[in-house]
Amino acid sequence: QVEEELKAARARQAGQLREMGRRERLLRAELRRAGEQLASFKTQVMQVCSPAAAGSTGKPITEQQVIEKVRQIWDENQQSHEREKCLQEELSFRLTKEKEASANIEVLRNSLLKLQ
Repeated sequence: QVEEELKAARARQAGQLREMGRRERLLRAELRRAGEQLASFKTQVMQVCSPAAAGSTGKPITEQQVIEKVRQIWDENQQSHEREKCLQEELSFRLTKEKEASANIEVLRNSLLKLQ
């Protein structure tokens, strides 16, 4: 019976660990996407502000256009940073929970082995 309980506990913990791993991978992917968006925003600013961008449309870029674009990109950048911070915090929390679950499995395993 102790072995069955140990197997059931291990199966539950393994399922929890797999789920935590899946969520961690999703968080890391979101974090990468946020970084890619930030790089894209920086590229957009450079394109708007560069003389080559003005030449491609045939019209000079106004100061107001540059200011509006910079504001837009700055707002998006701030949102990206906030999202990145939240993702980092969630990832840290998940890793802590995963470590706790692993430690709990080990304690349970040792306790059940002692009972045998």
